[in-house]
Amino acid sequence: MAGGSTKSMPGKFQHVFATLKQHGLLLQTDARLPNVCALVTGGPVSGSWWGHAQSHDIFGVNCALAEHPDVLVTKLVSGKITYVDRALWSALLAIGRAREPWQLDRLSGDARRLLAQVDIADIETDRHLAKPASELESSLLIHSEQFHTSAGSHSRRLESWKTWLRRSGFMAANMTPESARDVLEERTDALNHSFKGRGRLPWQI
Repeated sequence: MAGGSTKSMPGKFQHVFATLKQHGLLLQTDARLPNVCALVTGGPVSGSWWGHAQSHDIFGVNCALAEHPDVLVTKLVSGKITYVDRALWSALLAIGRAREPWQLDRLSGDARRLLAQVDIADIETDRHLAKPASELESSLLIHSEQFHTSAGSHSRRLESWKTWLRRSGFMAANMTPESARDVLEERTDALNHSFKGRGRLPWQI
């Protein structure tokens, strides 16, 4: 893993991972809610964490989480990068695959065309697809994975949830979108109450 490994920072990773298991959801960064940056550094991180003295450790833990078999990464809470524990995957998938009006009605034409393409085959984005890709990601309509190209540029690989399920082998429980939203709302409300946060889910924005 580039940038760090659980072997070089076992204590920090285990602390972060235990917090994710406890709450089910963990943000990469936030002013109040549990997040990787604060857990790694021991306190709130203002501004971009890339400039922090412990940015290498933060990056390493982020990479380790993204690669862990019990963790899904998506922009779930307040449009921010959120790590989701396996226990909540079925709820996330039920919502992502529902394609309800709140997900589709606000999409641009470019995002709709990109969604149709992703339904057929995986897509690697470039700068021209950045905006429609972000629309699909923020509406939970696709699974997005960040990577660096051979040329050194930053890109995203988009795939449908159907493709992700086939690739991952995860057996999702049968849930209605309504019950799935209830599950994630309950978790988010509990976090907001415990940490005086303001986290909101995509359908609440």
